[in-house]
Amino acid sequence: MGVICPECMRADHQAQPRRVRKLRMAGVDQPIVTYVLMGLCALVFVAQWFTASVLKTPYVDYYGTYSPIFTSGQYGVFEPWRMLTSAFLHGGLWHLLMNLLSLWLFGRVLEPMFGRLRYSMLLLVSALGGSFAVSVLAPTTAVIGASGMVFGLIGAWFVVMRRLQQDVTPMIVLIGLNVVVAFMNPGISWEAHLGGAITGVIVASAVLHDHERRGTSGSRRIGLAIPVILALAALFIALPPVLGSLLH
Repeated sequence: MGVICPECMRADHQAQPRRVRKLRMAGVDQPIVTYVLMGLCALVFVAQWFTASVLKTPYVDYYGTYSPIFTSGQYGVFEPWRMLTSAFLHGGLWHLLMNLLSLWLFGRVLEPMFGRLRYSMLLLVSALGGSFAVSVLAPTTAVIGASGMVFGLIGAWFVVMRRLQQDVTPMIVLIGLNVVVAFMNPGISWEAHLGGAITGVIVASAVLHDHERRGTSGSRRIGLAIPVILALAALFIALPPVLGSLLH
């Protein structure tokens, strides 16, 4: 992937224990949340295949895909939960496997460092951030996939590497390559990638800053505030069309 590996991170833990342990917020060893998330994505993919191939009705895709029209109130539809459910759907086996690999690579390091609660919050908000970016930058696009969460982890990893004073050049190159590939492939939503990455950077920076100031009890308020802010932002986008349809 072009970034520091978990084994290197453990070696760095031995070489620089004070800085790394200062960032460690919980005594979590196994990335349980990461494994559960990977399992859920796999189960949903099986459900996608079953409903589309066996039942001949793509029920899961139809009700889980996110498009800004579902949060804009157009056609009398207002289903903002799709901003999150779409993160568990995938467009094919290769799409699924690449996202699962990315979740595993970054999650098995970030989850023990952040703790399960903060890590879960990071995943949730990154998924919403990716969908929110789509609603702003690509209002006619329909998206599925865990890319918002994946790029949220990449953004968080960037913040961690900066905080540990590691070389972030490989990370910048990785993000740049993904941006180029996304622009060259119209089937990839660069908007979701960008939104997830920016959200991951913001959330990780806020959590790490709050942790350093308040200790292990900090960052709960941030975990509650950021989803509320994103929900209000989505409502702000949806409200004018809804009011317009009601008035007419």
